[in-house]
Amino acid sequence: MSDTFRLTLAQLNPVMGDLDGNAAQARAAWAAARDAGSDMVALPEMFLTGYQPQDLIRRPAFVAHAQRVLAALIADCTEGPALGIGTVHWPEGEEKPFNTYVVASGGAVVAEVHKHHLPNYRVFDEKRFFAAGDVSGPYAVGPVRLGTPICEDAWLDDVAETLAETGAEILLVPNGSPFFRGKQDVRYGHMVARTVETGLPLVYLNMTGGQDDQVFDGASFVLNPGGILTHHLPAFEDAIVHVDFDRTDDGWRARSGDRAPQPEGPGADYRAMVVGLRDYITKAGFTKALLGLSGGVDSAIVAAIAADALGPDNLRCVMLPSEYTSDHSLDDARGVAERLGCRLDTLPIDGPRAAVTETLAPLFDGTTPDLTEENIQSRLRGLLLMALSNKFGEMLLTTGNKSEVAVGYSTIYGDMAGGYNPVKDLYKTDLFAVCRWRNANHVPWFKGPAGEVMPPRVIDKPPSAELRADQKDEDSLPPYPVLDDILKRLIDGEESVAQVVAAGHDRDTVKHVERLIYLSEYKRFQSAPGTRLSEHAFWLDRRYPIVNRWRDPS
Repeated sequence: MSDTFRLTLAQLNPVMGDLDGNAAQARAAWAAARDAGSDMVALPEMFLTGYQPQDLIRRPAFVAHAQRVLAALIADCTEGPALGIGTVHWPEGEEKPFNTYVVASGGAVVAEVHKHHLPNYRVFDEKRFFAAGDVSGPYAVGPVRLGTPICEDAWLDDVAETLAETGAEILLVPNGSPFFRGKQDVRYGHMVARTVETGLPLVYLNMTGGQDDQVFDGASFVLNPGGILTHHLPAFEDAIVHVDFDRTDDGWRARSGDRAPQPEGPGADYRAMVVGLRDYITKAGFTKALLGLSGGVDSAIVAAIAADALGPDNLRCVMLPSEYTSDHSLDDARGVAERLGCRLDTLPIDGPRAAVTETLAPLFDGTTPDLTEENIQSRLRGLLLMALSNKFGEMLLTTGNKSEVAVGYSTIYGDMAGGYNPVKDLYKTDLFAVCRWRNANHVPWFKGPAGEVMPPRVIDKPPSAELRADQKDEDSLPPYPVLDDILKRLIDGEESVAQVVAAGHDRDTVKHVERLIYLSEYKRFQSAPGTRLSEHAFWLDRRYPIVNRWRDPS
C-alpha cells in the first residue's frame, strides 16, 4: 500500500443554479488533479448546486436535474482521481432533501455523506430546507480512510470524534462558509479543536464568490494534529492546490506548503465588497454598472469598488447637480472619475425640478417648504438614473452606508433606488477607514487603477446631502463617531438603552436614534441587497417586524 496521498483542493466559485457550468468547473478541476497525479480532487459543500439555495433546493425538478448532471459528471471522471463534490440528494419518500457530499471513483459512487448538524442561526435556515442525516462512517480512497464532516458537522465535536473512532485517518471538511469580520479566527478555533480531540490532520475547504448578500472568502487551510498549519489558500480568490500527505508512525501528516497572507480589517472588508458586487452583477447577467457620483465619500468608494470589480470601462458615473451642489462637489466628482478612468456624465436636475414644482404648486399652495421638497430632488435623481439603467442595461448601484440605512437617512425611491449596495453593511466611520485603505493599497486582481483613486478632500470634508443651502449631515444626526457607537451597541451588540447610556451617551440622543432605527424598518425592507460584512447585517442576520410599537423603556 502506498505511503503517500495527494489531495487536490478546488477552492472555486459556483454559480447558483448553473448546474452544467458548475459541473464544468468540477471537470476542469478533476483534469488538473489527474494531470498532477492526485488520488482525489475535492470541491466544496453544495458546489454542484450553489450555496445557499434556500427554497430552490426543495423543488423536485431542480433536485432531479442536479442528479442527472451529477451522474454525467461521475461518468466523465473515471480514469483518474476520485471526485468529491457537494450536492443535494432527495430520496424517495423523504419529506426534505439532504445536504450531501458525494465521493465517486471509477465511475461509481464510493460514499454518500449527509450533513448531520443543520445550522439555523444568523443567515442559515437549513432546518427549513434540509433533513438531518445520520452520522456517516469513513470511506477509503487509495491508501487512506477519509472522514467528511460537512461544514457545521465540524463545528461541533461529535461527528469528528465518531469518524476518528471508526477508523478515519484524515478529516476532509467541505464548507460553504460566508465571510464576516473575524470569521477566520472562529474557523481556526473550531478546526484546531477537532485536530486536538481526534489526533487527525484536517483539511478545511471553502468556496469563493458572492451569492446575493453573502460572500464566500475561500481562505481554505490544512492542519496537522495539534493545529499545526501547513497550507493556507488565498482569501477571496479561486485556487487549485495539491496537498501531499505522508504515512508516518504517528499516522498521516500533511507536508508543508504555501501559506498565503490573509487580509484583515479594512482590506478584508474592501475585498469582500468587490467580490460581492462583481458576482451579484455578473451572475445576474449584467456586465456594466452606473451610479450617481455626488462628490461625497459614499459614492466615491462605491465607484472605486465598482471599477475594481468590473473595470473602469464598464462603469458610468453621473453627476446630477442642483443649485445646492457646491463647486467643490463638482470638482471632487470629476476628480474621482478621472482618477478611476471611468465615464462621467452630467445631468442637471434644475429643469425637471422646476417642472415638478410647477405641477405640485396647486396642491402645495399655502404650505411651507420642508423635507418634501428636498426629497423631490433625490427622487428626480433616482428617476433619471433608473432611466439610464433601463436604456443602456447598466445596473444602478446605490450608495447608502450602514449608518444612514440604520436611521433612515435616505430617500426611498430616490437615492435608495438601485439593484445593489456594496456599502450597506459598512458604518460611516468604518467607511472612512476603507477609503484610506484603498487609496494606499491595490491587489493584483482589482480591475481599477492603483494609487490614490479618491482625492483626500472627498474623505476629509464634512458629509452633506446638499439638498438645501449649507446643509450638513450633523444638522439632522449626531456626529458620526457618536452615532456609530450608539448604532453598534444597539444593533450589533443588542444592548439596552440603559447600557448605551451607561457607556457615556446622552439618553435623549440614544432614544432618538432608537426611534429612527425602528421607524426605518420599512425602508430597509424595500432596500437593495448589499455585501454582508458583519454578523448583524440588515436582511437575514436581523429580521424585525416592519410595524412595531415596542421601544426600550430602560
